[in-house]
Amino acid sequence: MSPDVLRELYAALDRAEADGAVVVLTGREDVFSAGFDLRVMNRGGPQAIGMLRLGYRLTARVLAYPYPVIAACPGHSMAMGVFLMLSADYIIGSRGDFRISANEVAIGLTMPRVAAAMLKHRLDPAAFQRAVTLSEEFDPVAALDGGPDGLDHVRRLVEDLPRILRVCGAAVLEIGEGQANRVVKLATRAGLGVARHDRALDRCRAAPARRNADCRRLRRARGTRGSSPSGAPGSRRVPQPPRLPSP
Repeated sequence: MSPDVLRELYAALDRAEADGAVVVLTGREDVFSAGFDLRVMNRGGPQAIGMLRLGYRLTARVLAYPYPVIAACPGHSMAMGVFLMLSADYIIGSRGDFRISANEVAIGLTMPRVAAAMLKHRLDPAAFQRAVTLSEEFDPVAALDGGPDGLDHVRRLVEDLPRILRVCGAAVLEIGEGQANRVVKLATRAGLGVARHDRALDRCRAAPARRNADCRRLRRARGTRGSSPSGAPGSRRVPQPPRLPSP
């Protein structure tokens, strides 16, 4: 992002705000943004300093924008591109062999305070430390869900499900492609029965977790093995639509 590009972004935001419009920020194919223009940065001087100020103020401008801002990230995002992406209200990413990294430390630069504040605002503490001190490169799944394998949030949820679910209750987890086997293992270790369902439309995996052991004990106690769990305590029977007569 050169000084001219940054000024154009400010102007576009001003026009969009005047129109009361939703803003979508995106890049070109396979790249959201690689950050500041390194040619300007390497020359140094007032132009480089002005570019840095424009860029860091842009994150505040996007955060303060009164209508939704969507960052559509089609691929790689580095440095200032990451900070701009994280300042949006909604982020849509693309699966693929892409890298998302605040790489300042890796290239010998000091992490700016504005950038560190944005990372801290959006990332959980563990991911924040890895992003700032190690310049860790996240793939899109890890950037979404956290952790090296992208499943930190799923682990926390699965650990809580046995306590949260009612008897015969169920939870549906929509997860990323290629994560189903690992999620099944996590759920099994937590004592949850699991059924996998493939959705042909987007090939996502859903892993419904059910407290099967509790259901079986309840059915044995009531002498209704094999019956529907809809009569379990705390559950509601879903009304069926009336059958229409055949034409």
